[in-house]
Amino acid sequence: MTIKPRKRSARPSALKLLARNHLALMGAVIFAGVIILALITPWLPLVNPDATDPANRLLPPLSDGHFLGTDHLGRDLLSRLLWGTRVSLAVGISASLFAAFFGSAIGIISGYFGGRTDNIMMRGIDMVMAFPYILLALAIVAALGPGLMNALYAIAVVNIPFFARNIRGVTVGIVHREFVDSARLSGKGHIRILLSEILPNVMPVIVITMSTTVGWMILETAGLSFLGLGAQPPQADLGSMLGEGRKLITTALHLSAIPGGMIFVLVMSINLLGDGIRDILDPRLKSGALARPAPVTRIDRSTWDGPAHAGSGHVNGQPGAKRDAEKGAILSVEDLRTEFVLGDDVYKAVGGVSFHVGRNECVGLVGESGSGKSVTALSLLGLVASPPGTIAGGRVMLDGRDVFDMHEQEIRAIRGGRAAYVFQDPLSTLHPLFSVGDQLVEAIRAHNRVSYKEAWQKAVELLRMVRIPNPEKRADSYPHQLSGGMRQRVGIAMALANEPELIIADEPTTALDVTVQAQILKLMNNLREQHGTSVLFITHDFGVVSEICDRVAVMYAGQIVEMGTTQQVLENPAHPYTKRLIDCVPRLGETAREIAAIPGLPPAVNDLPVGCAFADRCDRAADACRAGAIDLDPLGDGHAVRCIKPMEVRHA
Repeated sequence: MTIKPRKRSARPSALKLLARNHLALMGAVIFAGVIILALITPWLPLVNPDATDPANRLLPPLSDGHFLGTDHLGRDLLSRLLWGTRVSLAVGISASLFAAFFGSAIGIISGYFGGRTDNIMMRGIDMVMAFPYILLALAIVAALGPGLMNALYAIAVVNIPFFARNIRGVTVGIVHREFVDSARLSGKGHIRILLSEILPNVMPVIVITMSTTVGWMILETAGLSFLGLGAQPPQADLGSMLGEGRKLITTALHLSAIPGGMIFVLVMSINLLGDGIRDILDPRLKSGALARPAPVTRIDRSTWDGPAHAGSGHVNGQPGAKRDAEKGAILSVEDLRTEFVLGDDVYKAVGGVSFHVGRNECVGLVGESGSGKSVTALSLLGLVASPPGTIAGGRVMLDGRDVFDMHEQEIRAIRGGRAAYVFQDPLSTLHPLFSVGDQLVEAIRAHNRVSYKEAWQKAVELLRMVRIPNPEKRADSYPHQLSGGMRQRVGIAMALANEPELIIADEPTTALDVTVQAQILKLMNNLREQHGTSVLFITHDFGVVSEICDRVAVMYAGQIVEMGTTQQVLENPAHPYTKRLIDCVPRLGETAREIAAIPGLPPAVNDLPVGCAFADRCDRAADACRAGAIDLDPLGDGHAVRCIKPMEVRHA
C-alpha cells in the first residue's frame, strides 16, 4: 500500500497574517526602522549630543553640518533625537515588562486562589486605582526624587493595576474549567498548575496588553520628562527635548516639532503593530481570516456553471429543481457548494448537494461528524462565517426565489421569520444575561410591530405550547436555571415565535437523555402536524430518523450518497456507507447481532480523492470506484444512490 506524504498545512504563518494586514505591516516596518536606528546610534558618525556651541544656536533644519538644526545651546538636534529615542524606547519597554510581570503575577495568583487571597490583593489594587494615575506617578517621583529610573518605577507601578485586573478576569474564567480540574486530579501542585495550565492560556492576553501599553508608557515617560521629573540635563529623551522646545515654540518651532513628531510616529506605529499582534493571536483570525464574520456568507459563483450531473439530483431523467417545483416544495437546494479558504488551502465542506423539502414534510440529513450536514444547513440562509466561508455554487430556492440573489435585509427578514433554526446546544445559543421570556419577546418584536406587553403574552403562550410547566413563572427564568430539556423547548418555542414555514433543526436532541429526547421528538411531530411546518432535521442517529422523518438524505464527505423515503433507506440501504451506519445502531432484543464500527476515517475535505470518497473504507470498492466522479443514480420510486456497486435493493 502506498503511503501518501503528509500534506503540509497551508494556513498562513504569523508573518503572512501580519503582511496581509496593511496597517499593522506599516506599523511594524516603521517601528522596526526606529528600533534599528536606536540600536545603531552608537556607531553612527554623530556629534556628541551634549556638546554645546553657543555660536551656532537655533540653527534651522538642513543647515550645514546640522541636518535637523540646533537647539538653544547649539547642540545638534539629530544626535539628541536619536539618543533621546533610544532612551525613551528603553524606558517604555522596561516599564511595560516590569508592570506586565508584577501585574500578571498578581492577577494570576488572585484569580487562581480566590477567597481571602483574592480579596486582599484586589483591595490593594483598588486602593492604587483610587488615585488618578498621573498624580500617583508624580507623587512617586516626588518621593523618590527626579530622575529617569525613578520615572520608570513610577510609570510601571501605576500601570500594574491595569495588568492585574485584566489577567485576574481571564484567570477566573479559566480556573474552573475541566482541564484545570483534571490537572488537580492528576496530582499536580499549585505551582505546576499555574505554570503549565493557567499561564499558557493567559499569555496571549498578556502579550496583547503589553503591545497596546508600550506606546502609552512612552507617552507617560515623556510627560514626566516634559515636567522636568524624568531625564535630567544634559541627558536627552523625547520628553525633555519637547519641554525645552516649548519655551521657544514661537521663535524656533522645530525644537518642539521634531521630538513631538518622533513621539507621534513611535506611538502610532506601536499601536498599529499592537492591533496586528492582537489579530494574529486571535484563534479564528489565525486560522486564515483577516476580518470578523460578515452578516451574510460571501457568495462567489463566478466559477460555477450550473448544476453538474453528478450533484444535481436527477431522478428518472428529470432535473431536481423542476421536479421539486412541481411537488410544491417550500425549499429546493440545487448543487449547493460551500468552501472554506484558509491560506492556500480550499476545504470543500459541501460539494454539490441537491435535495428538496416539501410542505408539511420532515427530511432528515444523516451522516458522521464532519460530513457537511451543519455547514449545509447554515449555508441555506447565509449563516456560514465569512471569511473564511464562501458559497461557491448552487441555488437555494425558498418559495421559488433564490436566497443567494436576495439583499441582506431580505435575508434578515427571512431568518427567524419564514425560516427558523433550532440549534444543538441551547445553553450556548440562549443569551445568559436575559430571561428566556425577554429573548422570546425580542424574537417576536424583530418581525412584528407589537407592544412589549403583547409580545410577552405571546411568549408565555409559546412556552405553554411547548409543554413547559408554569410558563408565567418560567418566562422570568434565565437559561442556567432551566434543565437541558427545558432549554431545548425554549429554543423550539423561539423557532415557532413567528410561525415559520420551515424549521431547520441541527441535532437538537444529541445532548439530551433518552426520555427527554423522546419528548422533544414527539413535540416536534405534534407541532408539525398542527401548524403544517416543514422540517429539515439534521442528525447522526437513524433511530431518530425512523421516529420523525418522511424522507432521508445520507451525506458523506460533503455529498449526498443516498436519498429516499425513510422506509426505503432503513429497510433497503443501497450505499455501503448507509448500510454501515445502520448496522452501528443497537437494536433491542437482538443480543446476537454484532455491532461493528466503520473502519478508517473520513477523508479531509481539502484533499478529497478522485472518485468515491468512501472507497478507502468500503469492502466492496473496485478500481472503477476511484476512476472518476460518480453520479447520484435513480433506483426507482424516488430512491437514488451515488455508487457503481450498490447493495441489492428490493422495492415493494
